[in-house]
Amino acid sequence: MLFLFRSVRLHVAVCILGATIPAARSGQAAVLPGLVNVRDHGAVADGRTLDTAALNAAIVACAGAGGGQVHFPPGRYLSGTLHLRSGVTLHLDSGARLIGTTNLAEYSQPNVPDVLPEARWGKWHRALILAENAEDLGIGGPGIIDGNRVFDPTGEERMRGPHTIVLVNCRRFTLRDVTIIDSANYALFAQVSDCMDIRQVTFIGGWDGVHWRGAPQRWCLDVRITGCRFYTGDDAIAGRYWDNTVISDCIINSSCNGIRLIGPATGLIVDRCLFYGPGEEPHRTSREQRRTNMLSGIILQPGAWDATQGPLDDVLLSNNTMRNVASPVTLWIKPGNTVGRVTVAGLTATGVYRSALSVESWADTPVTNVVLRNLSVEWAGGGTAAQAKQPVRGPGVDARPLPAWGIYARHVETLTVEDARLSLATPDLRPVIFAEKVGRLVLDHARFPRLDGVEQPVATDEVKSLTVVPP
Repeated sequence: MLFLFRSVRLHVAVCILGATIPAARSGQAAVLPGLVNVRDHGAVADGRTLDTAALNAAIVACAGAGGGQVHFPPGRYLSGTLHLRSGVTLHLDSGARLIGTTNLAEYSQPNVPDVLPEARWGKWHRALILAENAEDLGIGGPGIIDGNRVFDPTGEERMRGPHTIVLVNCRRFTLRDVTIIDSANYALFAQVSDCMDIRQVTFIGGWDGVHWRGAPQRWCLDVRITGCRFYTGDDAIAGRYWDNTVISDCIINSSCNGIRLIGPATGLIVDRCLFYGPGEEPHRTSREQRRTNMLSGIILQPGAWDATQGPLDDVLLSNNTMRNVASPVTLWIKPGNTVGRVTVAGLTATGVYRSALSVESWADTPVTNVVLRNLSVEWAGGGTAAQAKQPVRGPGVDARPLPAWGIYARHVETLTVEDARLSLATPDLRPVIFAEKVGRLVLDHARFPRLDGVEQPVATDEVKSLTVVPP
């Protein structure tokens, strides 16, 4: 795991260097970045006048000068789609607010590669800020990007409008310090894009905060999300086909899932993050429901939404803290996917109210090797003996109740539970641990309450080898 971590850091560092200093063209000396003020290109910034043309003119001028910074002084810039280009960074001063217009005709959609099944969704890809086939670009500053909750009765769920930022086939993108509020769909949606560095950004409201997707033939490489704050109505972080991803030192509050992986990933680290519910921003649906309970802290579910192919491997979830989540960590796969090594270490959680920590394969191949180490998790409890006897059905898209309150494992080669403290706020008549179709189960210093009425705190079915090291 240490080798994996060093490898990820090296990849990301190379990407960040490229994003910070635009590369010189062959045969030319490096040129210092230019500075273009949007006011000099006619931006009015009164919050009523549509500034789209002026802002795009400033971007074109900056790119034409070899790249640099497009400067947004304080003001309210009402706009449709801005086309961000290679070598250009948008900088929003404190007091500057870029606001999405409610006129849907002012938004453009990108050309999405056919390798992505979403390519056929057309206008769903529209954005307030759009970049295609671009390199060395970014957005930063202490200002605000306001998606303006743009409503589209013909959009997804008959309500969602344009995403706030969309990247397609981009490399070396930085997003720093800004606040993104009230996105009409995802705040940042990146497709088949690499080398993204997202730091100290605040996401408030809207749907997903950061969502990026690759494809079986084209994964997304080298993404780092550091020191960000998420207060989202939908999943805070989501996507699939990731390689070399680090998510660290973030505050994650959601009325859906904290991190939702819906496809394969390799080299994934989630470290020192705080996940907590209930959500400060409501989850919205076309039925106008408003709920705020947080679902899973981290849910890894390749194939849950649609069929995906590929491995989930070299995953480290370390030193994370969770409060009031439906489940702390949920891992399951469906046909077409495999799981190699996954380690959960140093997890502290309280107020887990729905589901056990689960490791499940619903594919032909088992989960290979999962280690749960140094855990301190408290569940709400309240389960009944009847619930302990209910058959386990295949998963849907969110964590569901299981016949154990602490840990549930299905179709796993090796599961090691080491130095785990599993506790309850109220009594629960289900087993603490239920393992079925497990090749090797190791319980090394696992501590949990012994309750009257629970004959088997550790229930097994088709477990070939069970090793217990008492605390």
